[in-house]
Amino acid sequence: METKKIPSNYDWNLLNNGDPRNVIDKYKTWTEEAIVADLQKSRAPMHVAVENWEKDLNLGTITRSANAFNVSGFHVVGEKKWNRRGAMATYRYISVYHHESIEALIDYCKTHDLDLIGIDCCEGSVPIEGETLPANSMLLFGNEGVGLTKEAVAACSKVLEITMSGSTRSLNSSVAAGIAMYHWQNNHEI
Repeated sequence: METKKIPSNYDWNLLNNGDPRNVIDKYKTWTEEAIVADLQKSRAPMHVAVENWEKDLNLGTITRSANAFNVSGFHVVGEKKWNRRGAMATYRYISVYHHESIEALIDYCKTHDLDLIGIDCCEGSVPIEGETLPANSMLLFGNEGVGLTKEAVAACSKVLEITMSGSTRSLNSSVAAGIAMYHWQNNHEI
């Protein structure tokens, strides 16, 4: 009797017991390593960074969106610890970087030829819908309470805002991040 050989990208435990993970059908029962290797083949050159956040659940949600858009990297500037609960384990499938300061993030951008683009509703920001984001963008989001720091705004090649028509001054930061990533994707059809 011939035995079927199971490809190495499958996890025997998940094959035998079911896969409860929040992954698309294509990746059901695959190992994490196999999923990451497959995603790596089609990563968007966009990176996403958050500055000056403190254990905010929005970080998990932004990580989940970063995974959904298959970004090349998710960067946390400042506090190293963050609440990953909202990420639903999606941080396992993308590269997560930590930078002690905005200067360290700026150095990373220079080294990797990334255009630092701020997303914030502050003085001097322009509507995102009228802009084409560079393919090699590092989209930077500030703390929901205070926005981007002055140092971050000064380092950005441009600061964009999402046009709104209601009475609220700003969007939830994780919602804004999702909109900005979607806008980048529409610019590049990746």
